[in-house]
Amino acid sequence: MKSPGHRINRRVLLSGTAGVGGAAVLAGAAPAAAHVDPATGPTIGPADPRYALLTTGNNQRFVARPEYIRMIHSTEDAVSALRAAATAGKRVSVRSGGHCFTDLACNPDVQVILDFSDLNSVDYDPELGAFAIQPGARLINIYEKLYKGWGVALPAGVCYSVGAGGHVAGGGYGLLSRQHRLVVDHLYAVEVVTVDAGGRVRIVRATREITDPNRELWWAHTGGGGGNFGLVTKYWFRSPDATGSSPAAQLMSPPSEVLLNAVAIRWADLDQAKFSRLMKNYGAWHEANSSPDSPYHYLSSIVNVGVRAAGGIGVLTQVDATVPNADQLLKDYVAALNDGVGVQLYPQPAMPQFATARRLPWMRATRLIGTSNVTVNDPTLRAAHKSALIRRNFTDQQVAALYTRLTDPAYTNPRAMVFLFSYGGRINDVSPDATASAQRSSAFKMLFQNLWDDPGQDAVNLAWLRGLYADFFAATGGAPELDGQADGCYINYADADMADPAFNTSGVPWQTLYYKGNYARLQRAKQKWDPSNFFRHSLSIRPA
Repeated sequence: MKSPGHRINRRVLLSGTAGVGGAAVLAGAAPAAAHVDPATGPTIGPADPRYALLTTGNNQRFVARPEYIRMIHSTEDAVSALRAAATAGKRVSVRSGGHCFTDLACNPDVQVILDFSDLNSVDYDPELGAFAIQPGARLINIYEKLYKGWGVALPAGVCYSVGAGGHVAGGGYGLLSRQHRLVVDHLYAVEVVTVDAGGRVRIVRATREITDPNRELWWAHTGGGGGNFGLVTKYWFRSPDATGSSPAAQLMSPPSEVLLNAVAIRWADLDQAKFSRLMKNYGAWHEANSSPDSPYHYLSSIVNVGVRAAGGIGVLTQVDATVPNADQLLKDYVAALNDGVGVQLYPQPAMPQFATARRLPWMRATRLIGTSNVTVNDPTLRAAHKSALIRRNFTDQQVAALYTRLTDPAYTNPRAMVFLFSYGGRINDVSPDATASAQRSSAFKMLFQNLWDDPGQDAVNLAWLRGLYADFFAATGGAPELDGQADGCYINYADADMADPAFNTSGVPWQTLYYKGNYARLQRAKQKWDPSNFFRHSLSIRPA
């Protein structure tokens, strides 16, 4: 194998004008399909029937009206597309899977969308000794290719259609993270197309090698968020503890089998006291088992706390079934949640066959979990999201706020919910500054989510979610505090309200809520790699 350090530190400098091809692109004219180079993606303008599909992502609240969308098919294609846009002074946004929660990719200011969804290969790179994944690869395809090809995996997200591009840059978290850390803890290298202060476009590769002069660009992509520093055209993954030269030894291996359990608690069986006890049980268990050496770091759970109109609360739990006491770990966890609550546990409507825990091959369970939630996977809905990372158990005030809002008889949208995700475990076995993902002492993660389909219901549904979040964090100015009971927000659940003093009255800047003490270092990386702030959006890193 060739030395990764030798191969990766080279820079390719590409500069020049848009040329004749660029002039056609800037006019928004789509080239004739029969003559398009397969390495060059089509340019899609307003007259193209594909335009409407590509001006929005999964959240239908946010729609762009760009002059054109450029589909990117190769690194060289990204270079030429970026050079054309930069030369013409066009405002650019970047998209891979389209799952951005807010308007970072699709908003009225965007003049050009660079879409990487077709740049989606997953392969092993023997020269770098790492797995190369392009930004448009969807998580389910990444899992399938890595596992079937080499028996390895990444501890990435549950939603099957999320693209690697933004997911990785924001940290990357999933049901295997308590056991195998975040996705970025396995990131070895990144290839980025950047624009310097003089408008020159170049390809830069950066690794985690201490001797790499571009290392800070690698570090910025370990949780610094998407759309900040340039166009990511490839990620390479190798686990830090990898040994030897076999591809199967270069990345973490998932459990061959998992124990899966899905149960539901009916709202009809809960009064305020029982609901409070259930929430406090959840918080206490996760606080007690958030350390890397907890025997429960093999277990991860998702609790969907729906509004009363939804009928119930769902508890999905996955345990590494190769652990000798997997069944007992699961029984202990479910018993701890129901301790003092004493309600009957029912089958979940979407997964009734798992009311009694069953063993499944990991890949089969991953497919099932990723595709079973019809509401979350519906790409036609409008949505709003907010997040928090929680270090210690819920306060009484927080539980009361949840109960009041979730059981409000005047609010009847059944697709409003609060997700609770197990966090901690080996995620917390990494220094806050080792990667840009700074929250390394949390016990669980919260996603406040609301989904609806009628634009006429925007105001009422946004008001409900904002009211819930404001009430939940009333003691800390409408935002999760840092290094206390809470620990800020998760950038992959981006929420522009955190940059608005009308909603975030905490006095803590949104940059600090998402990045904590790492923000200044991210700014220095931005200053070096994107000094003109060419890549920008409502929650982008500002140059130092």
